[in-house]
Amino acid sequence: MKNMVSGCSARNHGSELGSPNRSSEINNLMNYFWNYMDMPSTLAETPTEIEPKMQIAETDDAVSVTAELPGIADKDLDLQISSDGYLSICGEKRNVVEQTDKNAYFSEISYGTFKRTIPLPWDLDYEKAKADFQNGVLKVFIPKSPIEKQKFRKIAINSSPSEKNN
Repeated sequence: MKNMVSGCSARNHGSELGSPNRSSEINNLMNYFWNYMDMPSTLAETPTEIEPKMQIAETDDAVSVTAELPGIADKDLDLQISSDGYLSICGEKRNVVEQTDKNAYFSEISYGTFKRTIPLPWDLDYEKAKADFQNGVLKVFIPKSPIEKQKFRKIAINSSPSEKNN
């Protein structure tokens, strides 16, 4: 954040607040601030490598959430869905290797805990949710409720009379 605030050059000091450069700087600063506030305090300087990458997909009947969790055992995962539609995935990646004859001089391997909570903007049947965990990939399937399935319907498109004559 220090770089964002002090990174103004002399040419920008005279620009007006409404100019494109100034608006872009303010937007960048605000985005940085909100992203910074979303991170746990222990991770404020460095983002975690443990946080799972996720994919959320929708079909006519269900919503699926896929999370990559390499190196994490299923016994170290906790999966919850709140009644107001938030899916939380919590877990811990443990360092189980003990080496007494080697010293590590460089390591990019991350260990620790994580929690990822995402909103699910659909009316879902949480009681019928299922999850599978295999080869470091968590797949959660949550069927849509009958109400959600009825929210959309196909609309027939009629062609105009002039197009029918062609």
